[in-house]
Amino acid sequence: MGWDDARSSFLTIRCWASASRGTCGTRPMADYYGMSRIVGGMDAHQGAWPWMVSIQFPTATGFSHICGGSLITPQWVLTAAHCFIGQNFTTDWYVMVGITDLAWANSETQKRWMRKVVVHEYYNKASDGFDIALVELDQPVQCGYHVQLACLPDATLRVSQLSECFISGWGAREARTGASSPSALQEAKVRLIDVQLCNSSLWYRGAIKSHNLCAGYPQGGIDTCQ
Repeated sequence: MGWDDARSSFLTIRCWASASRGTCGTRPMADYYGMSRIVGGMDAHQGAWPWMVSIQFPTATGFSHICGGSLITPQWVLTAAHCFIGQNFTTDWYVMVGITDLAWANSETQKRWMRKVVVHEYYNKASDGFDIALVELDQPVQCGYHVQLACLPDATLRVSQLSECFISGWGAREARTGASSPSALQEAKVRLIDVQLCNSSLWYRGAIKSHNLCAGYPQGGIDTCQ
């Protein structure tokens, strides 16, 4: 076994172990590049967010990206419930794992068909909360430099003590309807903002729920949605 094979095998074993022992959040390529997390909606390096996946569905001309998601076990993806409302989900839908730029795949990119979608039982619409869904893949993925598992928080996490977080996705870069989405994964750092401030009369006027996070910047410009 060569050095590259040994490294790949080690990372694959570590990925499987993370599902049972709680090891997660490994970013081998971020360490390789020596990169910092960039403020301001920049293109992410290949493998920078190795748990990010692209959920794709069939169209008249092929397939199209519809939503991002996070790989939380080798066979399950955490995503948003609204991705599937009003959509005719079939097993023709699939997930691209280990991809950063949707325009091209690397040697670790893996395609998995979607076996099942589980939408939160209390979900009605995104503004009401419970906007969570799980996707079961038809086969487990193998971990490596571009594929790792995301961490899930537990009851010990104190969100009120956090000051910033990092966002990533393939969403539109302009706050207007119909804005085109980039093929390259975007990343940005945002500040967590007190929910009471977000709910003030000059902001969201009570629309933010107690279980929501409010993040961004008071002056705008960096955010996750239109």
